[in-house]
Amino acid sequence: MKQSRQFLMSGVLGLTGCLALSLSACTVPEANAAEAKPAPKKAPAAKVVPASATTPEASAKVRTPFAAAREAFERNAVNANPFADNNGSIPPASQYSGPLFSLSHDYPATPVAPPANPPWIAALKGQPISKTNALAYVYALKNYIAPSMQTLLYNYPQWDAAKEGWYNEPWLASIRESIHGTYVGSEFPASTFAASGLKVDMTTYVLTYYDRVAAYALGQVWGKTAMTPTLTNTSAQFPEGSIVIKVALTSALAKDWPVMQGASLWPVYVPPPNGPAGAKPQVMNASIMQFDIIVKDTKTAPKTGWVFSTLVYDMRVPGTPWDKMIPLGAMWGDDPDVNSTLNPGMPLQETVINPAAPAYSTATLGWGGRLSGPNDGAVVAPASINGQIVPAVQASSCMSCHSVAEWPMKTFLLPTTTMPPTTVGDALVLEQPGSQAWMKWFQDNPGNVPLDPGTVPMDFDMVFAFKSLPAWQQATQGNSGMKAFEAVDQLRGKPTVNPRDLKYNGQ
Repeated sequence: MKQSRQFLMSGVLGLTGCLALSLSACTVPEANAAEAKPAPKKAPAAKVVPASATTPEASAKVRTPFAAAREAFERNAVNANPFADNNGSIPPASQYSGPLFSLSHDYPATPVAPPANPPWIAALKGQPISKTNALAYVYALKNYIAPSMQTLLYNYPQWDAAKEGWYNEPWLASIRESIHGTYVGSEFPASTFAASGLKVDMTTYVLTYYDRVAAYALGQVWGKTAMTPTLTNTSAQFPEGSIVIKVALTSALAKDWPVMQGASLWPVYVPPPNGPAGAKPQVMNASIMQFDIIVKDTKTAPKTGWVFSTLVYDMRVPGTPWDKMIPLGAMWGDDPDVNSTLNPGMPLQETVINPAAPAYSTATLGWGGRLSGPNDGAVVAPASINGQIVPAVQASSCMSCHSVAEWPMKTFLLPTTTMPPTTVGDALVLEQPGSQAWMKWFQDNPGNVPLDPGTVPMDFDMVFAFKSLPAWQQATQGNSGMKAFEAVDQLRGKPTVNPRDLKYNGQ
């Protein structure tokens, strides 16, 4: 059931905002072996302020696409209760009187069987997934989750995550706003989507749910208390048939971005994204822009074990709001045999992009046109490559970003030259696109093989690696584990960048 308004978060600990990298206070019996033997590679209408609302001071604030995550963490502190619902800021009844987010964490203690004949696999009609049938696969997935997801998206007063069989990760209350439980995904300058008419800088807000099958893995890691996670080479492996979804909202409304005309709106209780630093939260509307669905399907995707898909809002499509969420595309591998820099015309074999997808949603496709949605930030702008500033670089993809899901994280989400990443001004320093170093991020490894030896594989789940485990470590140990990395980079004479400054957008 959703949380009543009087139960507020309590017992906070400070959060530095750094990505936690030490493994103390948890047992990792298989990590040493990996080190020794490297693995192969419905909101009230009254008093709702548009999230795009600006103030006179807004223009003086320096905006970068990488600052949003750190700012969100700096405004809050890690809650000592791993199962707290939100950051403690509850909207006054004069602004909002509807239901509040309630963390769903009663994870299944035993494995849950997926459908005997998954409709998404049946949609392939016995053929390998390809450009000819991948979109049918995505539509079958969409239809499978439609009953519960339409309640979540469009009938929130009736939403009960536990009853519907959907679950969340613990330890994220510090960054969750209280109405829907969303947190900042990224921040984009208006220039990113100038071609589709975006008039203001926009912030995205995301929310992730795991179905019953997937939630068994959450329970295997976190147990009943979430205080002593079990981190082995198998604990974070998701069962076959696991489904994970992510809702992505944008602060841009139709008046700010014409492509959002008619989009469904969620109220969120957040500081005005284009307001002054330190602004207090307000209830604001945000547009439902993107909806990701990923499924563990080793039959369809034997190399990686997962199929990633993205739906985007298309105002041109007739029908219900759910009908208007159409596939941008799907991917089941990162096409390591296609060097899209050296051979830009070579077709991808493991990504399909819907030719009917709205133009705005293709502006942020990944390297060589690999799948990446408008919330996902695969385009780095600006970037520094070999000492040269480049205005924009397609630098990632959905699976590329998620492939670095490991604990502790030794590799950043994007192909950066260092970890932590470095910048030159606002430009993120990247490896040379298409180089051997760059290709580390574009492999077809399964989720039980970590990208770096000596780490625990997180099976493509970046909420584990980039959000909940770092928050757990900071709350229980008060040590980010980043000082040694920062010292090394300072000796190199390069300014270090906190990884939380660089947005994570996968889950």
